[in-house]
Amino acid sequence: MRSATRYTYLGPEGTFTEAALRTLPEAATRELVPMVSVPAALDAVRCGDAAAALVPIENSVEGGVTATLDELATGEPLMIYREVLLEIAFALLVRPGTRLADIKTVTGHPVAQPQVRKWLAANLPDAVWESSASNADGARLVREGRYDAAFAGEFAAATYALEPLVTGIHDAENAQTRFVLVGRPARPAARTGADRTSLVMWQRDDHPGALLEYLQEFAVRGVNLMRIESRPTGEGMGRYCFSVDCEGHITDRRVAEALMGLKRTCAEVRFLGSYPRAGVAPGERSDERPGTTDGDFVAAADWLARCQDGRA
Repeated sequence: MRSATRYTYLGPEGTFTEAALRTLPEAATRELVPMVSVPAALDAVRCGDAAAALVPIENSVEGGVTATLDELATGEPLMIYREVLLEIAFALLVRPGTRLADIKTVTGHPVAQPQVRKWLAANLPDAVWESSASNADGARLVREGRYDAAFAGEFAAATYALEPLVTGIHDAENAQTRFVLVGRPARPAARTGADRTSLVMWQRDDHPGALLEYLQEFAVRGVNLMRIESRPTGEGMGRYCFSVDCEGHITDRRVAEALMGLKRTCAEVRFLGSYPRAGVAPGERSDERPGTTDGDFVAAADWLARCQDGRA
């Protein structure tokens, strides 16, 4: 039986994912269970061991988190219900007594490396980097003596009996990671007027202008694309699917018609959900270009009906 009170997340304890999850009001009344990987967190939802999972999906420096993008595109379908934005700054965590000159090996999640590369080159040019399953797992490995230092959230230091030797490390100002709360497919989150819709689309066949045809389904209806990334399908070289975020909600006429157009022209479309955009002030709404509002679509449909009936 699915646990309605259990949420999984990319663990172990002390990850940025856990910090993002704890910003959700409902987290205070849920059992929060760390998992060893993004697939493991999402599989717990698929098999009914958890009601939802929070996983990273996009970083403002490194782009899409491929493990999440690929997992949402394959296997039993899941749906996104909300998102969380978290500002990211790293601390260099070490065992007590370690000095900067003592550090020969460092670790962290692969997505962290591009965010601290310049700092590493300037301060630890000879240190060897090896990736870990998560930033918190890197901290655990430092505690066990496997590495000299780990890049992780400063909040993870106490969990792993480490000290933050340097804090506030980031190569890019205002770096953020976007996390998504994923559950079993059901009715999408209610429309707010400042929403995001996510989907994955597969080419029917490879021909000149194929991607342009898909993008035109959005463009001609005034739907703004917020992210598009190609991912290999595993079916051979040159075979890709496209992970897409667009502005708007599936109940918006412009978005609904764009999705219907994609369903007609793509080999497959997987709807991943419509949900409120994080970081948008209460009451703030997305801009709608003239001719793209629901009222405009209704008026156009009424005009067409009058033409068909000879009443135009």
